[in-house]
Amino acid sequence: MTWSATARGAHQPDNTAFTQQRLPAWQPLLSASIALPLFFCAGLAFIGLGLGLYYSSNGIKELEYDYTGDSGTGNCSVCAAAGQGRAPPPPCSCAWYFSLPELFQGPVYLYYELTNFYQNNRRYSVSRDDAQLSGLPSALRHPVNECAPYQLSAAGLPIAPCGAIANSLFNDSFSLWHQRLPDGLYVEVPLDRSGIAWWTDYHVKFRNPPLVNGSLALAFQGTAPPPNWRRPVYELSPDPNNTGFINQDFVVWMRTAALPTFRKLYARIRQGNYSAGLPRGAYRVNITYNYPVRAFGGHKLLIFSSISWMGGKNPFLGIAYLVVGSLCILTGFVMLIVYIRYQDQEDDDEE
Repeated sequence: MTWSATARGAHQPDNTAFTQQRLPAWQPLLSASIALPLFFCAGLAFIGLGLGLYYSSNGIKELEYDYTGDSGTGNCSVCAAAGQGRAPPPPCSCAWYFSLPELFQGPVYLYYELTNFYQNNRRYSVSRDDAQLSGLPSALRHPVNECAPYQLSAAGLPIAPCGAIANSLFNDSFSLWHQRLPDGLYVEVPLDRSGIAWWTDYHVKFRNPPLVNGSLALAFQGTAPPPNWRRPVYELSPDPNNTGFINQDFVVWMRTAALPTFRKLYARIRQGNYSAGLPRGAYRVNITYNYPVRAFGGHKLLIFSSISWMGGKNPFLGIAYLVVGSLCILTGFVMLIVYIRYQDQEDDDEE
């Protein structure tokens, strides 16, 4: 036996059914009697599901208001004009008055929406330090280079939280008031701000650094807030379970959106006399106008929305299922016509 034959034998797979690919296999031969019913059944299933999704989405009620403050669009235009070209803009407040002719079925979700804001920009989306956000003390003092130019402050202190995403945190705030009859006084509607972030984000990805002498402020000592923030991260909320890196609003904002127009959950309305929804009547939303959007041609909207078994309003999903189902049935009919035509030709040839 030569050396080359010996080498080939050493590298040859074992003589088994698996390694030599001799296992029994099933190769389906799709005939017209199998393929056509599959197309028709799939098409009918997709159309049925699409109709259910589409009508369910249309049954969701939404009420939205653009409070960007473009000229002549409401009293928020004063706030927009006051903040034009100033960073950060000065504190300003405005209000939105609306009436409901009937019960707005609950539970009601309050969202804010931004347009023309590209959170999916590559440089923007990587401008964060996940190790810092997880509460590691070493990362708190030494942010990663991806956070630049929001890595260090002008005084050379590490920024916490660092990066462009954190620096652009949405900081408008809202309160909802319901006009009480018959005295006409407004009473505040309780907004449930808890549990608005994803469970995995709040409980796994985001952690505060270890407390120093029982103080979160001492844990962040020696760091600086992002340039656009008016207060440090440990003062985001008076609630010790909702401040620092685990602040619900902050966690929601840090989950970046894939499209330039996006919504983020602000609160739920499900407490007290409003657990069944918003009763008919007059309402007022007090808006603390802080967030500038006119510089990049964006808009800010407030949205009240109900939900269904499929979640929020999303007509695209139902339309997509309807289109795919229609294409399946159309393809099935085309294949059926081709099959009948060539079947007739084969019968003529045999005769």
